[in-house]
Amino acid sequence: MDEIYIKVKGKWVYYYRAVDKLSDVIDYYLTPKRDEAAAKAFFNKAISQNGLPEKVVIDGSKSNYAALDSMNV
Repeated sequence: MDEIYIKVKGKWVYYYRAVDKLSDVIDYYLTPKRDEAAAKAFFNKAISQNGLPEKVVIDGSKSNYAALDSMNV
């Protein structure tokens, strides 16, 4: 999972994406904010549509860690 700041139709948004082992995009999420709520919304969307992953690899974003911690089963 990673995110990048991009411009879409003249507005800046965060593009969250989940990729598989072959680097194919399996899900994405656009949001104006990069916070725990946005990361959690993305994880919920990706998991509900693709199932629970075996492993999640993220960057050092504290919001991503917080979202995963709050969802950890």
